[in-house]
Amino acid sequence: MIYSLLRLAIFIVTVGVLYLVGMGGWLVVLVAAIIAAAVSYLALAKQRDAAAVFLEHRAARRTRRPSTADADAAAEDDAS
Repeated sequence: MIYSLLRLAIFIVTVGVLYLVGMGGWLVVLVAAIIAAAVSYLALAKQRDAAAVFLEHRAARRTRRPSTADADAAAEDDAS
């Protein structure tokens, strides 16, 4: 979540700077998105790695426990 908030903050600051420089319209959003992506890739490597580890652990927990559908199917198989 911190990583996403930091990326959003970089994007907003970039939009503001480009607007103050004189860029406007939809082009400011497009250019800001490209610049913000590059800056966040370079500046937020530590936060990106932490987010990836968090998502990996969360995905591993989900695959370990059976889903509700699997539990229902197992209960039906046991009943018959």
